[in-house]
Amino acid sequence: MKPEILPLRAAPLTLAVLAALFFVPSTIALADPASELAAFSVFDKVDLNELAKSDVKTLHGPPMSGRYLSVQSCYVAPGSPAQHAGALKKWNPASHRELKIFLHSDLPGSPGAGEFSKLKNAPDNSLVRALADATQKLSNELQISKEEAKKFASGGEGGGAMPGPVAQFWSTVLSGRASAFARGGSAAQPPYDHTGVAIKPNEELSSLLRQQDKVRKQFSGFLGETGIGRGAGSLSPDLYWELLNVDDHAVLTLGASYSRAAAGGAYQAADVLYYASGGYYVAVTLYQMWPVTVDGKASTLVWRGDMISSASLASLHGVERLGSESAMMKDISKAVTFFRRDTAGH
Repeated sequence: MKPEILPLRAAPLTLAVLAALFFVPSTIALADPASELAAFSVFDKVDLNELAKSDVKTLHGPPMSGRYLSVQSCYVAPGSPAQHAGALKKWNPASHRELKIFLHSDLPGSPGAGEFSKLKNAPDNSLVRALADATQKLSNELQISKEEAKKFASGGEGGGAMPGPVAQFWSTVLSGRASAFARGGSAAQPPYDHTGVAIKPNEELSSLLRQQDKVRKQFSGFLGETGIGRGAGSLSPDLYWELLNVDDHAVLTLGASYSRAAAGGAYQAADVLYYASGGYYVAVTLYQMWPVTVDGKASTLVWRGDMISSASLASLHGVERLGSESAMMKDISKAVTFFRRDTAGH
């Protein structure tokens, strides 16, 4: 599994409830950002001066079982956390072909099918054609619901890598899921039950966080404000959709980004991929940004945590699993490097 970028089966808890349930306020006064970083991450010790002069540092995250995987990164960037959070919000990774994002588009708060008109202009390559072919056959590889599968109508205008009926079908599926997320968060997402096995995106997101105890506590208040699991948080998300290459498969995905100011000039941000047509179930990227001073200049210490749920990971063990983690680390390092280059002047 090489992602390009993120179960509570006993009770139907939302992410917001989960965050509140397990949040235990720290009674230890942390001396500085580096100490706070060490308290919840895999980075025991960082030298800010050295980190500011180096590339992003990326390490394997805490071990996760089953179909879950995590990677953590940290780096120092010039400017304040507010500036860094703003740059993250504006950056479009699709401008770099190496990141394998074919299409990227922002969405309004109430997206309609017309917001996905770019699908008709999808690149004509073997991966996109394979997705179109799988759609026309309603292949079991597609991560859709039984009700969504009924909406496919063959015939009509053809031609191109993404024929008219295929583009229309995915426009309907994506707009329906994006609208459901805007109303009720990930809890409102239909299950992936087209194949008869029901995978619920909200449960997958909850499971990712449940296996990362220290990270979950660090972000518990923030996740409650996002309302990811219930769609009623105090923070409004920036919605978007993408067509990307995941393990040599064209995948359509829906995402939501959040950010908020924290105490002492710090910032927290989250990027949640709550739907994917294949390749993986869900993914989450969390950011913690602290204001620091390096060589007398205002800078930002950034921690990034990536977590992903994918069926292909469940059967991997030992060397194979380490290989997938290493591939994920390389992809993340590449993305962060491009981001830092693009935003160096901001």
